[in-house]
Amino acid sequence: MLDQYGRTIDYIRISVTDRCNLRCIYCMPEEGVEQVSHSDILSYAEIVRLCRIFVRLGIRHIKLTGGEPLVRKGLPDLAKEIRSIPGIEDVTLTTNGVLLGEQMKALYEAGIRSVNVSLDTLDGDMFQRITRRDLLDRVLEGLKECAGYPDVRLKINCVPLKGVNEEQWVKMAGIAREYPVDVRFIELMPIGFGKEYHGETQESIQKRLKEAYGSPRMLTGSFGNGPSVYVDYPGFAGRIGFISAISHKFCSQCNRVRLTSEGYLKLCLQYTDGVDVRELLRGGKADEEIFRVLKEAIEQKPRDHQFTVRNGRHFEQHEMSRIGG
Repeated sequence: MLDQYGRTIDYIRISVTDRCNLRCIYCMPEEGVEQVSHSDILSYAEIVRLCRIFVRLGIRHIKLTGGEPLVRKGLPDLAKEIRSIPGIEDVTLTTNGVLLGEQMKALYEAGIRSVNVSLDTLDGDMFQRITRRDLLDRVLEGLKECAGYPDVRLKINCVPLKGVNEEQWVKMAGIAREYPVDVRFIELMPIGFGKEYHGETQESIQKRLKEAYGSPRMLTGSFGNGPSVYVDYPGFAGRIGFISAISHKFCSQCNRVRLTSEGYLKLCLQYTDGVDVRELLRGGKADEEIFRVLKEAIEQKPRDHQFTVRNGRHFEQHEMSRIGG
């Protein structure tokens, strides 16, 4: 469907849990966040019901995320059921990779053909400092297992942080030189604990990569459901991508909305504006009524974010783990 600015909204990111087995410094405090009661999280049946309604609204692409989605039992079953809904073109997954090795077979059988793994460093000590957990080996095992399925598109998402993982950017990009995977540098979002750190610009990273790997070739075309910019370096088996929502604002091309694990439909990452869909579901509303409310809400999706403005009215105050990555 089209929103009020003529953008086609065909992609939704669905958070299935606020829980996570890592404690990344830009996402949550060391002790973790207060967990939402399980009864307050949408059930899988409720998520599937909503997906059927979203399809009628023109949603074709669904990303399952969290928290860490794989900590919720039965996720492959959910993916399989959503994938079977007529009109859904793909169901993809974003994960930290810790549990990917043991669940990849089931995910593949469920129809998952694209997996994003969040990984900010290949150094064990640095990984432990960033995530507060000594689990890098588990993540690497998950990457290896996923890579064993040639028709699954594997993407590694790295958040570049000044003064934290700078020495790793060239090494992270080097993964795409050796293997047919996409390594993407995702600009830090100034939300929650992310406000306490400083990200790096796309231009600065590109300069370092050029010094290490030569001049890149800009790639055209679509390489996924989002607004990534991709380049190709000489001799690379994979590609390098950049998602720079702050420094290279792409709101005019935004095609997505988000559903939190508690059932709140967010129209834009920055704002609190949206719809409490859980209240509609559990209040006995019929599908037609929910369809109408969601349609009216999506039509009013904000024109753009204003992350350079501090403390505006209706700005999101929750951490990313509560919103959905």
